[in-house]
Amino acid sequence: MLVKVVLIIDKRKEQSTKYKRLLENNDITVLTASDFAQALNLMNAFEPDLILISDSLDCDTKKTIEQIRVLTYNTRPAIVMMSKSNHIQDKIDVLDAGADDFLSEPINNEEFKARIIAHLRRNFENCFSEKTMLFNSKISYKMIKRVLNNKSEWAIMLIDIDNLEFYKEIYGELATDKLLQTYSAIIKSATDSNDYLGQLADDDFIVITDIEKAEKIANYLVYAFNTVVSKFYSESDAKRGFMFMHGDDEAEDKVNLVSTSIGVISNKYKQYSDLKQVISSLISTHKLAKYKTGSMYVVERPELSAENAVEDQELNNNILIAEPDEALSILLEATARLQGYNVQIVNEFDEIFSALETFNPAIIILDAGNSETLKGLEICRKLKFETINLKSNIIFTTTIHDKELVLNAGADLYLPKPYELSVMFGWIKKFYENYNS
Repeated sequence: MLVKVVLIIDKRKEQSTKYKRLLENNDITVLTASDFAQALNLMNAFEPDLILISDSLDCDTKKTIEQIRVLTYNTRPAIVMMSKSNHIQDKIDVLDAGADDFLSEPINNEEFKARIIAHLRRNFENCFSEKTMLFNSKISYKMIKRVLNNKSEWAIMLIDIDNLEFYKEIYGELATDKLLQTYSAIIKSATDSNDYLGQLADDDFIVITDIEKAEKIANYLVYAFNTVVSKFYSESDAKRGFMFMHGDDEAEDKVNLVSTSIGVISNKYKQYSDLKQVISSLISTHKLAKYKTGSMYVVERPELSAENAVEDQELNNNILIAEPDEALSILLEATARLQGYNVQIVNEFDEIFSALETFNPAIIILDAGNSETLKGLEICRKLKFETINLKSNIIFTTTIHDKELVLNAGADLYLPKPYELSVMFGWIKKFYENYNS
């Protein structure tokens, strides 16, 4: 689907038709304009990769080239001047104005084709990611715009690797690059020459494909990613199912293994008019795929709800504190309320589940209990693995220095006692932002 676009600006219909016939094929689409005003409309709509401009126009071609270079600063097409002149100064003036080449007419047909194709190749070679050898965001955005101008049906997939920044912090840049390269190869194997595969960022891939193929590709990618991902972890991390992220004052944050999230949109049920609308819808659909832990994909479906039926989600600033130490629980409550949080305290472990019937916390601060019964660990397991629809983050405070035991019980953070209040509320802020993002 990587179709290159050439714009010919030439007043002479016979010549522009000839050049179009020489260049146009399955990989190159040629647009023609007989004047600068018409050319501007085509430049805005299609963002051509190469502009072929003739000195037959009724304008100063040097100034026209300068204007094109300014107007296409972000997309940076190659500009080739066609002229009957063969004077050195004319060539120098045009090149100084911003043109990339100057071809004197008449020119041999094969040489003409070879030169134009060379410029196109060079223009695209400058837009590769060094890590994955896929096209970068400059080309990807351009391809989306061209799809919007195409009247056929299409689907666009935004594919991401979640938790990659934490993986990179623990395993390093080389391992991260290898993971990216492996996943890009998997995506490439799932697409064909009729599809476009590129990137929007280091770990954000984009695929443009047929509507019928999109969900099949997404389903395969989730399966394939889950199959290979364990190979990029140590045996202990892979078996455990999460990583340790060292924090302040010996706190340990539990970080999930990397997963893939995929959002899919199409023009089957909804019509799109511009790039901004496409990207906004793509990001929204992709966020739904990131909502649950683990690899998954979400496909945009027809809207069934009435207008304004969906309300903006209110931020949840509720904190449930389960702390047997009454003095510490009062201190935590007072500090939390001063920072704008809504707090409820339970001093007995058995009160937690009844509190959850009426109170929906974003964060639960849970103490381990005494070292003999470890009641807090039992409660943590029940909250995380048995309580349906519980989305709260659990900060587990303890004098038991066994972080793996605590995190395997389902806690999101292991925070050994004694701790500084500034450390505790630094983590509360982080979990609050993650919960409400």
